[in-house]
Amino acid sequence: EMQALLADIDEAEVRVVSIEQMKDYAVINPSLMIVENIELAKDALMTNKFPCPILFFGPTRRDVTVRAEGFDFIKDPSNKDELIVRVNALLRIKTIKDKLEKLSCILFDIDFFKVVNDMFGYEWGDILLRNIANKLNAMIRKEDILTRYGDEEFLLVLPNTSEENAFLFGERFRREVEKMEFIPAGEEEAHKVTISGGISTYPCMPDVDEDANTVIRYAEHALYNAKHRGKNKIIQFSQMNLEM
Repeated sequence: EMQALLADIDEAEVRVVSIEQMKDYAVINPSLMIVENIELAKDALMTNKFPCPILFFGPTRRDVTVRAEGFDFIKDPSNKDELIVRVNALLRIKTIKDKLEKLSCILFDIDFFKVVNDMFGYEWGDILLRNIANKLNAMIRKEDILTRYGDEEFLLVLPNTSEENAFLFGERFRREVEKMEFIPAGEEEAHKVTISGGISTYPCMPDVDEDANTVIRYAEHALYNAKHRGKNKIIQFSQMNLEM
């Protein structure tokens, strides 16, 4: 069942291998590895460096050394939408990073999204998500990559884009969302909608071995900083570090 589910992702060719075969990654040459049992794979992870991203099934682990192009954890792999988001995020950023010298990543999050679900119901929450996704899709270029990342987050990858230009785009989109007219059924007035965003640009930090996972994590840190500062803001990871 899991093999069939994974085969639906970007027309992937899926192979199931043992932990011993996993060590022969140079022969297998995968674009992505998925590890269902991290305990059984601990030794292989510690003694081998994998030139591809790894997605682990289960909660985040801090006690396991992972030497890979990138890695992430998914608590509920039976959630097909979340699984596809995690896999595609790792694969797409790695593909672009391997081909380009510079890329920027913006992680957008809808502010107070839970309030929308609680006040107006999940159906109107879904409508808001679609409206924002459509607005964002209309503003990006053909070469840009947009994917859902979490319940109310959108991950945008901008190839050949400097941090400054990514910030200008993020600010323009933030203002567009701020002007949205979102009026759920039965309401007389529009519900105010805002977003926050975090930006990271590869390469992010000098003398650091960065991969797809770190690029996303840097954007997450910047997003959390934007939330901490009161929301409705776009924060650059590099500027956040300077101010810490």
